[in-house]
Amino acid sequence: MQMSTISERLKSLGQELGFAQIGIAPAVTPTGFHRLLDWVSRGQNADMQWVDRRLEAYRHPDGVMSGTRSVIMAAMNYHDGEHTTEGPRIARYASGTADYHDVLKLLLKRLAALLRAEFPQSRSRIVIDTAPLLERDFGRLAGLGWFGKNTMLISRSIGSWFFLGAILTDIELTYDQPLEQTFCGSCTRCLDACPTKAFPEPGVLDARRCISYLTIEHRHAGIPEEFRSDLGPWLFGCDICQDVCPWNRFAPADTVPEFQQKLNFSTSECRSLLRLTEEEFRDRFAGSPLLRSGRTGLLRNAAIVLANLRDCDSRPELEVLLQDGEQILRETAAWAIQQLDV
Repeated sequence: MQMSTISERLKSLGQELGFAQIGIAPAVTPTGFHRLLDWVSRGQNADMQWVDRRLEAYRHPDGVMSGTRSVIMAAMNYHDGEHTTEGPRIARYASGTADYHDVLKLLLKRLAALLRAEFPQSRSRIVIDTAPLLERDFGRLAGLGWFGKNTMLISRSIGSWFFLGAILTDIELTYDQPLEQTFCGSCTRCLDACPTKAFPEPGVLDARRCISYLTIEHRHAGIPEEFRSDLGPWLFGCDICQDVCPWNRFAPADTVPEFQQKLNFSTSECRSLLRLTEEEFRDRFAGSPLLRSGRTGLLRNAAIVLANLRDCDSRPELEVLLQDGEQILRETAAWAIQQLDV
């Protein structure tokens, strides 16, 4: 079978499975690897130490699977057309009923099965942002989009509300043309809208100032006071730079049921978070991306959000949090109460 035929069959099956775009790139050292080295050298990866530990592995897909020759990139839209603008907010990608890692892995397994059926001796590996692979770089190399000034991969047809998954294979498939051009022009809406000024320059994100990083990955420490008010209503993650992107007016308004927005919080529901025990937290958010922040991180965020929303009814819950076993939560609760008193 010709490689162009199997490549087209992969794309056809991908569309049947619900992927918005499928592209194929060669296994090479992406240009983004050198930007990654510079980013880490500046300390802009904050305390995400797993990047430092696996830095060399990002150089080439061989760092994930030896003998990789092709990288199949799949984009799954998670935009459902609904817009939440009031009350506590969580990032759109995390508001569905399932963890995107689980959903994409099952679908990508079906794509990989097509390869194994045609090439029984071949090897493949599925990657969904848990291995040292620069997915956005390979998405660009596969022709899916370009790097926006907010560092997101942006597609002319579907915007940036999409997950990326990859299949590494030792088969040399037919490659798509990389998208060399960018289409942001002189627009700086994403840079201007960021309340914490997390973009020191176009295309560079300083994680130390990023609301998504602070509310999710920075879960074992308190959020610096200089950023707390700027968090606004963001309980988990942040969508500001995507909300304002003009290209997202082209985002489809349909997605798989698992990614439709279901998990939204009223202020009263946000208050209830402050009373969760560790066991209750794990039970409530089992299978949800919110589990990533941990109980300490999510309750810390909730206390800050309630203070930012001037929710004086949260005082009893905040006072209970003053007695919590976690010093981070005690300190954040004290700060939140002080803000409500201002």
